[in-house]
Amino acid sequence: VDDLNFTIEKGRIYGFLGPNGAGKSTTMNIITGYLASTDGSVTINGHDILEDAEAAKKNIGYLPELPPLYLAFAAELKKIPKAERKNQISRVSATTKLDAVQNRLIKNLSKGYRQRVGLAQALLGSPEILILDEPTVGLDSKQILEIRDLIKELGKEHTVILSSHILSEISAVCDYVLILSHGKLVA
Repeated sequence: VDDLNFTIEKGRIYGFLGPNGAGKSTTMNIITGYLASTDGSVTINGHDILEDAEAAKKNIGYLPELPPLYLAFAAELKKIPKAERKNQISRVSATTKLDAVQNRLIKNLSKGYRQRVGLAQALLGSPEILILDEPTVGLDSKQILEIRDLIKELGKEHTVILSSHILSEISAVCDYVLILSHGKLVA
C-alpha cells in the first residue's frame, strides 16, 4: 500500500476494487488496526486507529478473510456486557438468517453460512462501520445474491466498505468505488 488518501462518508457503501495483490486486504487490515502502517494515519470518527485503538475499533465491525469466531466468544472479545450478549447474538443471528443453524459447529457449516457467521460477528456491538473483505468469495450464485441483498440492507444503517476483484460484485452493491492497483489508489 503506497500513499493512499481517501475519506469515507457516513451512510454509504464503498467498494475496493482491484486484482488480487492490489492492496485491498492490506488496506482493510490497516483501517481496522490489524496491521500498523509504516507511515500516515487512519482516523475513525475522530479516533486514531493506533493511538486510540479501543475507541476507534468500537466503531468497526470486520469480516476478515479468515474463518469467523463463535458469536459468544466474539461478543466477549468486543466487551459487550454479559447482560446484553444473548440479545445481541439473537439480533445479529436473525439479521443474517442464522437461526436454522445456530446450534451447529462452524466447521460443519457451508461456506455461505460461515460467511453469514462472519457478518453476524461484524455486526455485534452495532458498529457504525462495517468492513467486509471479499464477503462473497467462494459462494454459489444463490448465496451471492442473498449476501448482496443483505449488504444493501446493512447499508441502510451502517457505512459499509467491501472489497472484491470482481467488477460486477462491486457495481451490484456499492455507491462508490475506489480502484486499487499495485498498492495505489488509481481511481
